Amino acid sequence: MPPLSPPSPLGIAFFGAGDVSEHHAEAVRRCADARLVGLWNRTPGRGKEKADSFGCRTYDSPEELLADPAVEAVSVLTNLETHLEYATRALDAGKHVLVEKPVGVTVSEIETMRDLARQEGATCMPGHNYIYEDSIIRSRSLIDEGDLGRLVAIYVMYHIHHPEEVAARYPGVIRQILTHNTYVLLYLAGRPKQVSAMKATLHYDTIPQEDIAIVNLKMENGALAHFCASFAADDHSADPWTVIVKVIGTRGSTRYSYRDWVELKPAVVHSQTYTAYRGSIINEVAHFVNVCRNQAEPLSTLDDAIAAQHVIEAIEQSVKEQKTITLPTP
Repeated sequence: MPPLSPPSPLGIAFFGAGDVSEHHAEAVRRCADARLVGLWNRTPGRGKEKADSFGCRTYDSPEELLADPAVEAVSVLTNLETHLEYATRALDAGKHVLVEKPVGVTVSEIETMRDLARQEGATCMPGHNYIYEDSIIRSRSLIDEGDLGRLVAIYVMYHIHHPEEVAARYPGVIRQILTHNTYVLLYLAGRPKQVSAMKATLHYDTIPQEDIAIVNLKMENGALAHFCASFAADDHSADPWTVIVKVIGTRGSTRYSYRDWVELKPAVVHSQTYTAYRGSIINEVAHFVNVCRNQAEPLSTLDDAIAAQHVIEAIEQSVKEQKTITLPTP
């Protein structure tokens, strides 16, 4: 019997052509099992410019994109408030979906995506890219195998200054960045049961969004955790907490840091390129393709996105009420 031919590359299209689309386009380009068919953007000129640089076509409308039989999967890379609309339209059209984080505005929005994906028998995967980094996966393995002993403390820190005109496009660091911190914590250490948070705006003059937030958490397993997310300033110290994840247990510890991989070329918001961020999206997209082909399970699901959203909403409540919030038992 002759060998079976390998499946043709998965046809992927983008809703949205913002900053993160460049990383997703690079990820698709590097994945032998995927190809970028095209994109739609609400601003046609920007969409055409990005499509030309990516080597793909543009669509005049979301309907045209979803009607294209060459498109098997859609990456939702639009602003947060439109994720539900575009994800559900893609699922209704029979497409697999990768949704950038934050996945939804509310828990109920993410539940709607999850339930529709189950109904359609399609993949709908959250863009929780950090956990697709080898160092994070290795940390999880060490924790699961008991090599670190009992968990004591988990730190997830982010200090990257964003120019005001860039930060203005985002909902604030609680939604935009602490979502990263939260899904990483859930992946490594399970659920928190209490959160206490503060926020401030220290650097920006013309936008109301917070540019720094700090959170203390008590985990269900008894460990303590600490988050910081800041657009206000870079960390220029000798061992900077640009983006860092530390797990400390009674028998060992692990560390993951953006500063372990740095390229001396400018990125969207920084004078340097942190290769780990780009690499995490490359790994995530390759894994998404395998999930769509029924060759893998996602490392993070929409149920995890729902759990993360519960934490984010508890953080916001803690800030508003200036008290410690106990999360609901799942």
